[in-house]
Amino acid sequence: MSEPDGVRWEYETLRPPRDETRKEATDPEAELNELGAEGWELVTTIDYEGGGSKFLVFKRPARSNERA
Repeated sequence: MSEPDGVRWEYETLRPPRDETRKEATDPEAELNELGAEGWELVTTIDYEGGGSKFLVFKRPARSNERA
C-alpha cells in the first residue's frame, strides 16, 4: 500500500473496559463507532500477556493545521 509523500498521522488509543477478572467487561462498540465516524481507523491492538486487549490503537491523517 502506497502512502502519499509527506502524510502525517495522528494516533488515538482506547482502553477496553475490564472487570476485576481482567476480562473485557463491556462491548466497546459505541466507542468504536464514534471513533470511526471521526475518521479513526483501527491499526493494531496491544495485548496483555496471557490474553485480552490492553489498548486498541487507531490512526488517521493529521489535519493540515495540526502539527505532529
